[in-house]
Amino acid sequence: MSGAAAGQRLIGVPGAVPSTTAALERVTLGMMLALLAYSLLAMQDATVKWLVATVPVWQVLFLRSGIVMAGCLAAGGRGLVRQAANSPIIGLLVCRGVITLAAWFCYFTAARFLPLAQLVTLYFTAPVIVAMLAAPLLKEVVGRARWAAVLVGFAGTVAAANPAGFVLSPATMLVLLAAALWAVGVILTRVIARHEPSLVQMLYNNGFFLIATGLASALAWHRPSEAELWLLLQVGLLGGLGQFCLFEAARRAPASVTAPLEYTALIWAFALGFAVWGDIPGPALFIGAFLILGAGLMLIVAERRGGVLGRPRLRAVR
Repeated sequence: MSGAAAGQRLIGVPGAVPSTTAALERVTLGMMLALLAYSLLAMQDATVKWLVATVPVWQVLFLRSGIVMAGCLAAGGRGLVRQAANSPIIGLLVCRGVITLAAWFCYFTAARFLPLAQLVTLYFTAPVIVAMLAAPLLKEVVGRARWAAVLVGFAGTVAAANPAGFVLSPATMLVLLAAALWAVGVILTRVIARHEPSLVQMLYNNGFFLIATGLASALAWHRPSEAELWLLLQVGLLGGLGQFCLFEAARRAPASVTAPLEYTALIWAFALGFAVWGDIPGPALFIGAFLILGAGLMLIVAERRGGVLGRPRLRAVR
């Protein structure tokens, strides 16, 4: 969608409150897009975890960003480039790119050294941080139902991962840093989504990635095998589709609503761990999955009763 063609998409104006049905449909679509995004990104993460055993992290991110950028340019053409060049929030877009790149690098570097259970459990402190930041930074009303969904989902994550024997190490610190950075990136995505469409966001994000990781990759280039090239292509496609769905979700639903849904990625992570690495899930996984599902259902029921539809007046976004 180009900004000039799309114009101002009115989802609410000062002094006007959208109908309950329209607002509910919008938020529900945002939640569905978030669920799809997290499933795609979970598959991407599993592929990257496989790749970083032999391919440098910088190079994986470089090739992934190149594939996503090519897709954006093919979809948006010159109009997308002009719109991106004339964006009034270039500084904010670049800032989000720096933060997201740092989060990805910390996470995938730690993935080389930590078991999947520890990696996922530590990383899923991010939705809690998002919920904490949503109120002061986005002025969202994070009620008891949303906090309950976040905390129940996190409890399910801990139960499913069964992180016995945690040891504070540089790798665990990297994951915690990645979670904090990712949470800030989610908040910035919500702010940026009020001003720019998803393709512009993706172009800036991956363009920044391409430049930053290209310089690092040039210093230590690994010549990919044919099998690695196919996996790298898969990372680019999954990452691009996942990003698009995530940005579109941010345009439709509050950050504190989509944050608990990120816990569903845990179920994907363990399913892929079983399929790819032969990890056999134990009873703890099913207990955790039950709690995660319960958190999602709590959120949906709460929003249908007026959590999202609250009474705040919505803004017009592009």
